[in-house]
Parts: sequence; structure tokens; C-alpha cells
Amino acid sequence: MNKYYWLIPILPLMGAAFNGLLGKRAGKSATTFVGLGVIFGSLLLGISAFLAMKATADHRLVLNYGEWMATGSLSVPFGLVIDPLSGTMMLVITGIGFLIHLYSVGYMHEDEGYSRFFSYLNLFVFFMLTLVLGSSLVLMFVGWEGVGLCSYLLIGYFFETDFAPDAGLKAFLTNRVGDLGVSIGMMTLFAAFGTLTVSDILTQAGHVAPEVGFGVLTFATLMLFVGATGKSAQLPLYLWLPDAMAGPTPVSALIHAATMVTSGIYMICRLAPVFALAPITMDVVAWVGAATALFAASIGLVQRDIKKVLAYSTVSQLGYMFLGLGASGFAAGFFHVFTHAWFKALLFLGAGSVIHAMHHEQDLFKMGGLKAKTKITFITMLCGTLAIMGFPGTSGFFSKDEILYLAYLKSPVLWVIGVIGASCTSFYMWRLMALTFWGEPRDHHAYDHAHESPLTMTVPLMVLAAGSLLWGVWGIPEAFGGHFAIGEFLKPALTYGQVHGAHGHHEGPAILLACISTGLGLLMGFLGWFKYKNGPAAEIAFAGRHPFIHDLLLNKYYVDEGVERFLLGPTRWFGNLLWKLFDVIVIDGVGVNLPGALARVSGDFTALFQTGRVRNYALSMALGGAVLLYVFLK
Repeated sequence: MNKYYWLIPILPLMGAAFNGLLGKRAGKSATTFVGLGVIFGSLLLGISAFLAMKATADHRLVLNYGEWMATGSLSVPFGLVIDPLSGTMMLVITGIGFLIHLYSVGYMHEDEGYSRFFSYLNLFVFFMLTLVLGSSLVLMFVGWEGVGLCSYLLIGYFFETDFAPDAGLKAFLTNRVGDLGVSIGMMTLFAAFGTLTVSDILTQAGHVAPEVGFGVLTFATLMLFVGATGKSAQLPLYLWLPDAMAGPTPVSALIHAATMVTSGIYMICRLAPVFALAPITMDVVAWVGAATALFAASIGLVQRDIKKVLAYSTVSQLGYMFLGLGASGFAAGFFHVFTHAWFKALLFLGAGSVIHAMHHEQDLFKMGGLKAKTKITFITMLCGTLAIMGFPGTSGFFSKDEILYLAYLKSPVLWVIGVIGASCTSFYMWRLMALTFWGEPRDHHAYDHAHESPLTMTVPLMVLAAGSLLWGVWGIPEAFGGHFAIGEFLKPALTYGQVHGAHGHHEGPAILLACISTGLGLLMGFLGWFKYKNGPAAEIAFAGRHPFIHDLLLNKYYVDEGVERFLLGPTRWFGNLLWKLFDVIVIDGVGVNLPGALARVSGDFTALFQTGRVRNYALSMALGGAVLLYVFLK
């Protein structure tokens, strides 16, 4: 069976090619069959590969298909690696990806670009699988760049509008900044270890002592982290993700909840032994993650667009993941990647179901009372809300509190920031639920025509809801009577090549800390529901009493305006200056137009002597001959 595992990423590529080239001609039924079939096929092969990996002694399956490139001391294999880390991500990508593809059948059924949409989705899955399964940093980077391209295509899918192409371009350009960091980090690691094969880097790193102060590995890991801030939307490169909601809702669920935005976390986990050697980088990762978690959560408190609330929630949750990684909790951070994939995909698809029911209305202030008309959507979104707020027993409870516990061990200040951010999360999620499903309808026309979504949309919601509630059992911390099974499962991948195993952390008041954070979360959740269950009157009153604070949060701290004024505006002005000075004056004027003008003037001047009279030409020849005689006889 091993010889067929190369089809895991290739099947979605084949689906993308078919739907992109022939899908429109073949029809929607063929597009649906191929688009879903290739992902389901990858899922089945992925499950087989995952089980084969677990059956090996070292929980590692290496599939080499020859040498990809070789020049000088650089040799890059063309191969895939399936271990606990990449194997879990592979199942998330294909499993949740299949549910999102199924959901898209109902959501995008009336869209004219149906086959184009599925082509883009399939292509994205191909590049994402390439990213996580690649055995070298080069192959990982191919996937890294590929998902950036697909995000541009999917965010700008509605290209007839003004905002969608702009949002896609914003995502593409922002990620290019981060990708430059990844390129520099890769080159630095090659200079340090002489290889770009991940296993060889980790093996050599196992014999290197942690850096004291700023060194080569610190620089390399910081550059890689710059790339992670771009893909995973951390400060300051988070700006693209909220605007990415311009794409269709399934895009938000697939790219900006379950897969692409977690690429940065995956890369750090993949190179965990290297990052562990750079304490300065680990501190930066933790503090940037904590700052992002609180910053984005505060913005989500007052947003009116249902997808924008979830977008800033995603930025905040990604901050928690980085906080866990920076606190040396690589398994904890990745566990939150796993749980977040379930409940955030559920919430985005649930929001899409609400938007579908409300005839594409996204303003929370125009919703209300949908609980009776969309019961399945309501119940499943309730499950997702309980998970993201960290309700006891749900998946989010265990992954969130494990991160907060590790943050406390690193610095109590990080724990305080994390708890405040988690409390904000609970408040704005229950605000969203209350404004959407409780109270009286505020747009009676849309409400009267509201209805539950078809089975192709609700079945994925139910599956994701079950995962959001139940998958926490895989990571019950020891402090709560569990064994943190996912930590033991991921250990061979996270400590690959290390001579000594990872050191355990010191004991701390885990249960007390969890009680405090959970109690505050429950209190803020109740407050959010109570304030908004009858409509947005409380927020309107708050805006009247504290307009500065409300406008500051509603306008996202005016960061976009600041970037436009102090970065993009001057850059655009300088570009116009160079265009007018060098392009128009120097290149066009001096380089192109001046020689043409000189040729034209000289031609006009010599034309004066072309009279057509023989005596004038004879006179000219005589004068020329006289000049020559004078020159040679002088």
C-alpha cells in the first residue's frame, strides 16, 4: 500500500486540473463528483498511511521518490514524511477539508463559477498537503507559497466586486513580507547545518547546546517566525485575515480556520528542537502571541459583521497557539490547532448557514430570533461556542487551559493577558449568539423568508459539532486526571533527533488557574448573552456614553488607516516620484524620446538640401570637392 501514498497530495491536484479545465463543460454533477471524490480518496489513503505510520517502531514513515535537486553541497530529496505531527495535520486537512467541500455543494450550488471554485479548493488542498508532508524545507516552501497563491484566488473569488480582489491582493502582498523571512531563515539554516532536509537539520540540532544571547540560530528562527506571523496572522502582519472574509464562507472555514493560518504553528512545531535552542526567539513568540490574542479579542467585542467577529476570533486563537509554543508547550500549542480546526470550522460554516438563511445578510444588528427557524444551525453553533469559550469538558477547555497553565509557568503576566483575552472571547461569542438567535427579528423581511440549510450544509455542521465536544479527550492534562495523550503521541515528532528528551515543566496550581480562567469565562459569557439577548440596545447606549472607546474598537484601533497614511501613502508618493522623475523624464524623455527628436530634427535639416535641382547638387559636389582639396593640400 505504501507505493500509493504519493497519491495523497496528487489526487487533489488531479481534481483541480479536471475542474479547472473541463469542469464547466462537464457540468455541476461531474464537478461535484470529482471535487469531493479526490478529497475523499486522499482521506482514505491518509487514514491508511496514518495507521501504517503508527504500526512502525519509531512512528515514522519516510517515502523517498528520488533526488529532486543537487548542486554543490546542496542535495534535496523528493520525498514525504508521515509522523505523528504531519500525519495528524494530514487527517485534519483531508477530513475537515472533505466536510467543507461537502458543505460547499449546497452553499455554492447557484454560483456560476461552481467548477472554478472547486478547482481552487482542490488546488489548495494539494498545496497544503505538500506543505505538511514535505521532507525538506524546500518542498515545504513550495506548499507554503502555493497556499498563498490559492488564498489570493479564493479570497478574490468574487472578482466582479471591488472589495474581493483588493482583499486578495492585500493577503498576497502581506504574506510576501513574511515569505521573505522564511527564505532568509531557510538560507541561514543551510549555512548553519549544510542541509535543507528536515530530519538532517533536527539530527544535527540534537547535538547543539542552546544559544546564550543572540546567535545564528536565533536569527534563523526569528526570520522563520516573521514568516509565521504572515501566514498565521500575528502582529504586525495580521491585517490581511479580517479582510479575507470577502471570500465565500467555505473559504473562511477551510483556509482561515482549519488549515492555512495554522501553517506557521506547524512550521515551528516541525522545527521544534531548533526553536528550543533559541531562548530569545521563544520569548518573542510567547509575547507576540499573547499580545495578538488580547489585541484581536478586544476588537471582536464590537464588530457587527458576523464573519468579521469570527475573523478576529481566529487571529486571537492563533495568538494563543503561539503563546503555547513560546512557553515551550509545542504539544499544547498544536493540540489547540487541532481543537480549533473543529470548532472554528464549525462556527464559520454555521455563520455561512445563517447568512444563507438570511439571504446573504451579515449584519448582526439586523438578525435576531433565528433560533426557532434554524434549529440545527443554532444547536451546532452553540456547541462551537461552548468549545471556543472553554466550557468544562469540551475540547477547547483542555487545550486552552493547558496553554494558560504553561504561560503562567513562563510568566504570570502572560497568564493574566491570556485570561483577559479568553474572557473577551467568551463575551463576544455569546454576544454573537444572542444577537443572531435570541430576541425579536430586526429585519422582518429576511426573517420571514429564513429557513434551515439543506443537508449538504447541516450534516458537516453536526459532524464538526461532535468533534468540537468530544476531541478534548485526546488531550486531558495530567492535572485533571488525564495523561495528555496527544503530548505522548506527538513526542517522537517534536523531539526528533534530540539526544535528551524534552524536560518536564515544574509543578504549579493548574486546577486553581483553570478554575479562575473558566469562572471568568463563564461570567463574561453570561454577561454577553444577558446584555444582547434582547438586541443591540446595550451597545448603542455604551457607544453614546463612551464614543471614543467604542469607535476605537469598532475601527480596529485605526491600524489600517495608520498603515495607509504612514506606510502605503508615502510609498505610493515615492513610487509616483520615481515614475515621473526616472520613467517619464530620464527613460522616456532622455533615453527614448530625445534620440528620436534629434533624428527628426537632423532629418528635417538635411531635407532642406534636397531640392531636386541638378545645378544645386552639382554646386554641392563642387563645394565638397573644394573642401577635400583644401584639407589634403593644406
